[in-house]
Amino acid sequence: MSRAEIVVVTGGLGFIGKHFVRQCLDKGHFVKNIDRISYAADRLVNAEFSQSSNYRFHEANICTLDFLPECDIFVNFAAESHVDNAITNARKFCETNFLGVQNCLELIRRKHEHERPRFIQISTDEVYGDIRDGSHAEADPLVPSNPYAATKAAADMLVKSWGRTFGVSWNIVRPTNNYGTHQYPEKLIPKSAWRMKRGLPAIMHGDGSYIRSWLHADDTVRGISTVIEKGRRNQIYNIGSTEERSNIQVLRRIAQILSIEERAAFVAASDRSGQDIRYSLDDSKLRALGWSQMKKFDEEIIEIVEKLDTSRFV
Repeated sequence: MSRAEIVVVTGGLGFIGKHFVRQCLDKGHFVKNIDRISYAADRLVNAEFSQSSNYRFHEANICTLDFLPECDIFVNFAAESHVDNAITNARKFCETNFLGVQNCLELIRRKHEHERPRFIQISTDEVYGDIRDGSHAEADPLVPSNPYAATKAAADMLVKSWGRTFGVSWNIVRPTNNYGTHQYPEKLIPKSAWRMKRGLPAIMHGDGSYIRSWLHADDTVRGISTVIEKGRRNQIYNIGSTEERSNIQVLRRIAQILSIEERAAFVAASDRSGQDIRYSLDDSKLRALGWSQMKKFDEEIIEIVEKLDTSRFV
């Protein structure tokens, strides 16, 4: 987005979405944020954004949205994303992650072809399933392991089919595991740090050997912008990370930052159903456009843990 654009963002009060909205406003773009304000929404950041004359907010659910405002780019972050919740209640994930995307695509399709925005679907590395060795490339088959991943994979298929059948212009972006400031405390880092700070042990699934590639949200939104500005239309782009850590390594690092003995820092629980062993993405396609990972996990996690603020979600 080299010139000033009108950008519609869905789920812009969510974790990655709010980082993207802030980036767009900093670049001088006009942002229309559509968010249903779920339990995980950051209400304080909405007040911050509202101070900008380039920001508009509309409370709505993408499943029932019936009007698409004038825009150049449509970026869909809106999603149910917590795997534990998907195992408990998959229907909500099917509604938002699949039918919500279908509704957004239909709103774009109904526009005159010269008025249609480019649709950017924010997907996930989990659509590929796990991989013991090597990394997944964009052309690899989708083998989701849990209901959340399945609904995201299904949405990706919708996007590609609306492109081929109706001529909707699109990109699918698949980032790996995100971390950063002001993340809702149901994810591993904020939840574990919050519990440890309160004198409670963090909960570790299984033996903690499951490996994730950790990508800072700031690097993610730079990657998304790189796709929008330089990527080829109707293409998929992975956003990976060189920062691999097992869950137990992350918990030990949090305990170390908080000066808590390991034996008191966390307790093991049973494995989660559909647990993936390891995720890893080949993002050479995105790196060829000039993007690179800038944030270092071992540096960033210190500030995240020390300055953890969960009050904005209470």
